[in-house]
Amino acid sequence: MRDLLQVAIYEDNAMLRKQLSQYLNAQEDVEVIGSFSNAINISKDLKEIHPDVVIMDIDMPGIDGVRAVKLCKECQPDIQIIMYTVFEDDDKLFDSLCAGADGYILKKSPPQMLTDAIHDVYAGGVPLSPNIARKVLSTFQKQQKEADQFKLTKRELEILHLLTKGYSYKQIANECFIALDTVRKHVQHIYTKLHVRCGTEAVAKALKYRLV
Repeated sequence: MRDLLQVAIYEDNAMLRKQLSQYLNAQEDVEVIGSFSNAINISKDLKEIHPDVVIMDIDMPGIDGVRAVKLCKECQPDIQIIMYTVFEDDDKLFDSLCAGADGYILKKSPPQMLTDAIHDVYAGGVPLSPNIARKVLSTFQKQQKEADQFKLTKRELEILHLLTKGYSYKQIANECFIALDTVRKHVQHIYTKLHVRCGTEAVAKALKYRLV
């Protein structure tokens, strides 16, 4: 690990952006190498400055933070991104995480939490504000409970997994060493248990409830 963790900030509030820069630069092992009011040129920015960690606001003009995360990951897949926002709602949280954000810290958190998050995310952690962590855990537990209700067998889950990968019935039969008619029977059982009518709906439901 290098002596200084290099950080870029994307925040449209000029006062907060300045305060963040001053605070982080006052830390002995953090250096702010870029500070931006919007993410319109984010791909170009990152290629020029190569930060270790990006602090990303969500509500910005031009390109919002969620879209900016996707652009970051397309440009530099290994870059670490911490959302730094006032938003606590589920949609913003999960949109950010699905886009590739590596952490989610609320602006009302103590400043030290952001400093800790920068170190944690660079070390491979997933820093979350406490109430955000509770939301993630609650959602996971809810999805697990919903998934359990389908009561799919081990073989049915195996076949469902292959369906999500685009396998044909014939390919599934070869992969599982079973007859084609057996595959069809298993698929019909899967449809019945998931309350769907076709393979597309089955795949969509499998992905939604993380069955595979």
